[in-house]
Amino acid sequence: MININKRHFLLRLLGLPMLSCTNSAQSVTTPPQALGPFYPSILPLDRDADLTMVAGKEGKALGEIVNLYGSIVDRDNVPIAGASVEIWQCDAFKTYHHPLDGGGTDPSFQGYGQTVTNEKGQYRFKTIKPVAYPGRAPHIHVRISTDSKELVTQIYVKGDPHNQRDFLLNSIADEKARRSLEVAFNKDTSGKTDELFAVFNPILS
Repeated sequence: MININKRHFLLRLLGLPMLSCTNSAQSVTTPPQALGPFYPSILPLDRDADLTMVAGKEGKALGEIVNLYGSIVDRDNVPIAGASVEIWQCDAFKTYHHPLDGGGTDPSFQGYGQTVTNEKGQYRFKTIKPVAYPGRAPHIHVRISTDSKELVTQIYVKGDPHNQRDFLLNSIADEKARRSLEVAFNKDTSGKTDELFAVFNPILS
């Protein structure tokens, strides 16, 4: 396991605030959620971990920029290296870059991204803070795949009032499991950046 001092050094090196990346608050595996209708029908050519810009296009995505990162472990708290991590979400105009939703409105928002966890089970994305659209609370879709396991779930914004009415989030009967999907989107307290930071540490069964 990475020690605290080394972890803080790595976070400073990446320019990330020293938020907790442990799973101590979670004692249950991360609950699954529906894949949904807007998983890409064709994976985009530009599908890296920075969703705030699109290769070959000028401009940055509209919305609040978020650094989303964390570590993925199994139920024994062993880091899972080499896991494929995918995220996708609607843009700041509440539309997905998918044919069923008009193909998206913001041409500078990638809409989908991929990365692979390192030897410590860590991953990182740059994206925008999710927004609500009719019938759904703000959320980011997540798909984690290994040789033997897969988890499809969603990240919700902790404290957002739409969470109380979201049918998918509230379909999770266990409160602790449900709350494990609600993630704080925090400002950098040092004032060095206006970007937000969110830590999501999934536990695979």
